[in-house]
Amino acid sequence: MLRYLLPLGIFAVLAGFLAIGLRLDPKEVPSPLIGKPAPEFSLPLLHAPERRLSTKDLKGKVSVLNVWATWCVSCRAEHEVLQALAQSGEVTLYGLDYKDDREKALQWLRVLGNPYEAVAFDEAGRAAIDWGVYGTPETFVIDRQGIIRHKFIGPLTAEKVNEVLLPLVRKLKAES
Repeated sequence: MLRYLLPLGIFAVLAGFLAIGLRLDPKEVPSPLIGKPAPEFSLPLLHAPERRLSTKDLKGKVSVLNVWATWCVSCRAEHEVLQALAQSGEVTLYGLDYKDDREKALQWLRVLGNPYEAVAFDEAGRAAIDWGVYGTPETFVIDRQGIIRHKFIGPLTAEKVNEVLLPLVRKLKAES
């Protein structure tokens, strides 16, 4: 009898794990950086390599850091949403160009428009790794103290911006 119940019990446990896993949203991966200071970085600017963008530039105001690349199909899909977010004037939007070609990235922004206040050029991808990026696009909301308050995985949509990002930005701005 035990001979039949043991495989049946193992099967039931595995089926339970599968059922739980199928209900999870892969875009809702929790980030260990939420609630912690943004990782330190200092990278050359895409448009002016002699100048740098660093973590200190993100402090003192609520800001959004968007990790993107020209080779990323989803990044192109979200670009229009980023343009609208920048035009809203509600938050400062920074870019982190990840493992990309500088000339292609500059051409991309010339053709599609540049929604960013500044773009850091992370050619080797080391800074993005420190931020816990494992794919593009990823977007971070950072408070005035430089603490990461939210991370979006995948392309931003108008719904995500209007229902999550902007309400969070407004809340963070209202905090003293």
